[in-house]
Amino acid sequence: MHCRAYFLLERDFQELKENNFKGITAFPVSEDLMEWGANIEGLQNTFWHGLFFQLTIHFTSQYNFVPPVVKFITIPFHPNVDQNSGRVCIDFLDDPEKWNTNYTLSSILLALQVMLSNPVLENPVNLEAAQMLIKDESLYKQIVLRLFSQPIQLRENSLEFPKDPHKLTRSIKAVSFNDYYKTWSGIATSKATEYYRSSLLEDPNFIGEYYKQKKVELKHTKEWNLK
Repeated sequence: MHCRAYFLLERDFQELKENNFKGITAFPVSEDLMEWGANIEGLQNTFWHGLFFQLTIHFTSQYNFVPPVVKFITIPFHPNVDQNSGRVCIDFLDDPEKWNTNYTLSSILLALQVMLSNPVLENPVNLEAAQMLIKDESLYKQIVLRLFSQPIQLRENSLEFPKDPHKLTRSIKAVSFNDYYKTWSGIATSKATEYYRSSLLEDPNFIGEYYKQKKVELKHTKEWNLK
């Protein structure tokens, strides 16, 4: 007999297929639906567009009372992604107290897609990426694109992604910017948990420099900001 989580994930899968969100693919890779693979493409009108990233999502029988574990297999050079493990840094995934049972597979993937081109630098888990983005955004973009030509891959315990295209939930429906903004602002802040923070992240000069630049950017629309 299937557990409660199985039926919830069946519902989530159906929701994902019905919406066909642009740039998002997801599929179960285990019969009990606890293990999933996903592909995310960066948002249009950003330099991330055209870049595809593979992820794994591990659910437990306690879903949707607890969040799943989400990791990038294709690890981007990004302030909110751990460069070693591929683990994404979003508070509602890191902190069970911030998880909401209204969140679904679709909302998780939408949040990750938005996060790629809209990093939050307040508490970055990849300090090097955050510092480079602040000091030289053009160089940061070049490095991201260069690394993507030879992306970092997690080799151990990697899931095999199905080759049959019929098993994939291909996206054909465009999602408005307002939809992305609503999803992102409602459930994701990309703040690192205390476990992932280091003392360097508490440097007032680093954080102060970031907020000084953000104050200037309020007068100019840039792809790093959600307006």
